[in-house]
Amino acid sequence: MQVAHRQTAGSCLHSRSAAQGRRAAPVASQRSSSARRGLCKAAEQLVGVGSSVPETFLTNDDLAKLVDTNDEWIVTRTGIRKRHVLGKGETLAQHAVISSKRALEMAGVDAKDVDLVLFATSSPDDVFGSACQVQADIGATKAVAFDLTAACSGFVLAMVTASQYIRAGTFKTVLVVGGDALSRFVDWRDRGTCILFGDGCGAVVMRANPDPAAPGAILGMDMGSDGAGHKHLHCMFSGGGLKPHSEGGAAGPSAHASYANIHMAGQDVFKFAVRTVPAVIDGALAKANLPKESVDWLVMHQANQRILDAAATRLGLPAERVVSNLANYGNTSAASIPLALDEAVRGGLIQPGDKLAMAGFGAGLTWAGAIVRWG
Repeated sequence: MQVAHRQTAGSCLHSRSAAQGRRAAPVASQRSSSARRGLCKAAEQLVGVGSSVPETFLTNDDLAKLVDTNDEWIVTRTGIRKRHVLGKGETLAQHAVISSKRALEMAGVDAKDVDLVLFATSSPDDVFGSACQVQADIGATKAVAFDLTAACSGFVLAMVTASQYIRAGTFKTVLVVGGDALSRFVDWRDRGTCILFGDGCGAVVMRANPDPAAPGAILGMDMGSDGAGHKHLHCMFSGGGLKPHSEGGAAGPSAHASYANIHMAGQDVFKFAVRTVPAVIDGALAKANLPKESVDWLVMHQANQRILDAAATRLGLPAERVVSNLANYGNTSAASIPLALDEAVRGGLIQPGDKLAMAGFGAGLTWAGAIVRWG
């Protein structure tokens, strides 16, 4: 597979050390030092997490009434036993708001102190984005808000984006939300996809560490994209592009826009994930200058239990150090990592100071990994 784009980055502290090693005239050095202080005001902390899923759910037995499948077949191949889906009148933004409020409560942060709301989603309620609706509904009156779309990699990429705003001194407090409602785009007669996806949301609060010398929560990261793999996983606009020139009433210029159902070449995506996840985690560890033995928990995108197991084996982590709630929620896309993180933190598994290996991968194709310190 040809990699179209790849980027790695470490902490602001590493960049600062590298800059200090350059030779320069005394005056220029002083200016450079001042510029560095301006560019790196403080590193980020992860201080709160929350999540929310719809009450309605479908078990494997429920799906067996729709398609030719059964519980054993689904569990053996994916590890999934049920998935939550939006009910009538329910929206993704509602769950984003609940998740956000729970994360803010844990962090002890007032919504009015939030500077930025980042909503990682590929399925907003509004094609123009849902972040502003979340911003309004939680009362983050000072915050700028926008959506970020990178499918199942979106949450990790949003965390990385938030960290850069904080390290640059642009913002002090950022709310990062990851959520998707892919049940809207699933063909519920397609056995290959309907067994996989569920709906949900999760959120974290990131803020500037009051200690300017402290390292960031994101110790190292590795990211990449390969648009050539788009053919394997997509959800395309189903219109023809000539709506203004079409004839007829409801089927013509006034027709509602729509998207096709999710297309996924399962085997190709699985091979991509098994190959990419270990590599992106290795890349993040290298950038963090940490050995794999330093990882306390694997908290990665919940897509398939076999992918989780393969990543754990590569890291040398026992099963009890892998955060997995895939069986209860299925693949919730950008929500899967914060949803798993929330359950592990509130359940007392993940403790302040623990190092987490995170990895997201999905449509685009995109992938992103990060070594993260909790608390």
